[in-house]
Amino acid sequence: MLTFKYKALSPDGVKVDGVIKAIDEFAAVDKIKATNPVVLKIEEVKDSRLSSILNAEMGPKYDPKALSVMCSQFAIVLGAGVPADSCLKMIAAQTKDKKLKKMLQLSAEDVAQGTPIATAFEKNYSGLPLTFLETIRAGEISGTLDSSFASLAVFYEKSYTLNQKVKAAMTYPMFVVGVAIIVLIVVMGFVMPKFIGVFDDLGGELPGITVFLINVTEFFSKYWLIMIGVLAIVTAAVIAWTHTEQGSIQWSKLMLKIPVLGNLNILQGATEFSSTMATLLNAGLTVSDAMEITSRVMSNYVLGLEIRSMSEKLKTGSELGDLMRKNTHFPEVLKEMCGVGEKTGELEKTLETISTFYTNEYNYEVNQAIAKLEPTLMVFLAIFAGFIVIALYLPMFTMYNLM
Repeated sequence: MLTFKYKALSPDGVKVDGVIKAIDEFAAVDKIKATNPVVLKIEEVKDSRLSSILNAEMGPKYDPKALSVMCSQFAIVLGAGVPADSCLKMIAAQTKDKKLKKMLQLSAEDVAQGTPIATAFEKNYSGLPLTFLETIRAGEISGTLDSSFASLAVFYEKSYTLNQKVKAAMTYPMFVVGVAIIVLIVVMGFVMPKFIGVFDDLGGELPGITVFLINVTEFFSKYWLIMIGVLAIVTAAVIAWTHTEQGSIQWSKLMLKIPVLGNLNILQGATEFSSTMATLLNAGLTVSDAMEITSRVMSNYVLGLEIRSMSEKLKTGSELGDLMRKNTHFPEVLKEMCGVGEKTGELEKTLETISTFYTNEYNYEVNQAIAKLEPTLMVFLAIFAGFIVIALYLPMFTMYNLM
């Protein structure tokens, strides 16, 4: 995705400027013309490769919960017939999130001068998700802005709930791993050096298991800086590789095939596809346009490429159901339900239903994976602790014989 700065004329002849993301300059111009018919100037914003990598790794720049609450407020206030600029000021006064509050305050001034809401949001908050902006833009064009905000409120509430469940499920395993690392550091950094000094003074022969632990301790104490440096270099190299075209494809394919995690990634992709498509279609976008936007918000790059390919084929007259059946990664139920929804003319409702289904499936699989991970970690810790205890206690018997 490329970022472009532009200046344009609104339908009322008012000069507006903003920032927009698109796959190329032609796509950017098409998106701008959807709300501002005359494009005066457009230029690409150049970012350094390192900057783009770091920004990608930092994750979402917005709070899904705050965004959901804001969208819910918009749906209610706009539905009551309040003008857009007054609505922005009213919600800004009630919003606690500092970034959203600032965005709403600045956007209220822009909208009062004739700038579309989506354009004002995009200009005043660079971290907003593409689905959010395109849904609002479609709602403005179709005259269903309140319904678009209502759909977004549900969409981001589900996203927030799902993320919280995953974080809660991962808390215990991460705690256990953290404890193991701390114990290892304490034993190797403080306990083993003292043992080494005592045995050197006594001149006794140490058991093999203890010698091994001592050698490991000495290795880490001498080369820990080098190891951290190598680890940092390898991590940076992998991150840089995954941000290349070929690297992104290979990494994404691996994430879909790896045991346990592969199934979770497929279910996550099905959830993202169905929920995003339902939201965009309810906002009034065509199926091909909704598919094109969905392809750019998918977490898995390969799935995004496959959806983009389907979007292009839809414009040539292909049917969604046939294209979905040729997809090699999505679950069979999702493929068949998309075909049924297309034939019955109820694709939006079908996608909403299937989104709920796969959200529940994803939650269940995550809980199952965590349930299997916990006893595995406990066994690992038991072996780890047992190894250290034996390595420390065996030499004690030798010490008694030497004293």
